Amino acid sequence: MTRVSCSPDRQQLLSAARDPQDMATLALCGVLARFPILRLEAPEFTRLLGRYFPGACLGVADPMVLSATGAVCTAIPPEEFDDLLGLLLQHCRDDSEETGWLAHAIASACAGGNHLWEDMGMPNREALSELIKRYFPTLYFKNTANLRWKKFFYKLLCDRAQIQLCKAPSCGVCSDYLQCFGPE
Repeated sequence: MTRVSCSPDRQQLLSAARDPQDMATLALCGVLARFPILRLEAPEFTRLLGRYFPGACLGVADPMVLSATGAVCTAIPPEEFDDLLGLLLQHCRDDSEETGWLAHAIASACAGGNHLWEDMGMPNREALSELIKRYFPTLYFKNTANLRWKKFFYKLLCDRAQIQLCKAPSCGVCSDYLQCFGPE
């Protein structure tokens, strides 16, 4: 699994951003500050930096090396990452490289232990929802119950694999209801 360097300095990336207010820029910056973006080769990563963070000076000579200065680079099993990435790519609004980078970034951030919006450095869940609506619209509209995003992704994957994820036949009677739908 190829891992590309991640930088713990979010402010450095934002100061180098072409458009620091852009939702995709904020998401990529947040992920880069915490995780390696998995399965991006060095040339792809270089293009990502050039597109979103043209002033960034990050060492990308060896895409297998991760920053050891505080970034949370949690491991995610390769098959799990592949499933998450495949799910996101299946629901892309287009086949642009930028949308693909976001799919890789979101799948990589699913390795985190917090809410996905927090692991991605987004300001709140609504910002992540807007990002998903813009870049992965069919996925967004499938989440009719407004389930938390990471749980929703895994629920879709479990449903696809015919694995029982929920403890109860109905969310309304499940003992984990607040973990899935409660306030964040």
